[in-house]
Amino acid sequence: MGVALVAGLVAAAVATLAPTAVAQKEPGKSDRPTVLRRLQGVNFIGNCTFSHRNTDDPIVFANTPGASHDHSFVGNRTTNAFSTVDSLLGGSTTCRRSGETAAYWMPTLYVDGNAVAPTGATIYYRRKTLQQVQATPPGFKMIAGDAKATGPQRKQVTFWNCGVMVGVPPSSTPPACPDTRGSFLRLHVTFPACWNGVSLDSPDHKQHVAYQVTGRCPAGYDVAIPQISLIYRYPVTGQHSFELASGGVYSAHADFFNSWNQAELERLTQFCLNGLRHCGNRLVR
Repeated sequence: MGVALVAGLVAAAVATLAPTAVAQKEPGKSDRPTVLRRLQGVNFIGNCTFSHRNTDDPIVFANTPGASHDHSFVGNRTTNAFSTVDSLLGGSTTCRRSGETAAYWMPTLYVDGNAVAPTGATIYYRRKTLQQVQATPPGFKMIAGDAKATGPQRKQVTFWNCGVMVGVPPSSTPPACPDTRGSFLRLHVTFPACWNGVSLDSPDHKQHVAYQVTGRCPAGYDVAIPQISLIYRYPVTGQHSFELASGGVYSAHADFFNSWNQAELERLTQFCLNGLRHCGNRLVR
């Protein structure tokens, strides 16, 4: 569907798209699913290769090296227990977009008792709210998923599946991916799309953000932000014994530390998400 038609539908239904626009009447509940479907392809995508592993966590155990379970990092090459927004901004990145110096990490995956690094990560930045989104500010931190989970989490937050077009549905446990072309194990973690507009972090690294409900942010979380979906790809097919470093296979979670080149993040947010464009992984100039 063309950008002009999508823009027209959303503009007619919600607050519209110019940053200075005054919010108009929201669509009725029966109209929201249709409007949200029109937003499905509105995104920009990061592609980042594996960087390194360590037992640091600069969000949960800042300045305490070795205090965490093992993590696999993508994006910023310098991420460690002592990372700050300034140190990360001075680091290089494994991401295709040179301005994407943000830090992303997940617990390391063990397959048959051996640590397996992801071959890379696909990182979707999507618009999931009827209202315009605002780029997360420098130094913003958040965690999605539950590192202590011992049972299935909501699939809206995390799930496993196989490579694109393999036909294996999302699962709460790692599937036995078929040994066919384009097949590999994937772990998905999706972050909230709403923020309280004040705190760069919170005691549990979750209380300052919330998930949207039918395209709307809940009370107290009035600032819509890009929804990040972090997808790790592992070179694994077939039946194996799996375990995450955080324990079992249900404890999937992910961390995001915003140290993007802020001007680039804001430009992509405005041009792609608020401009209702499917930018994908194109290097938008």
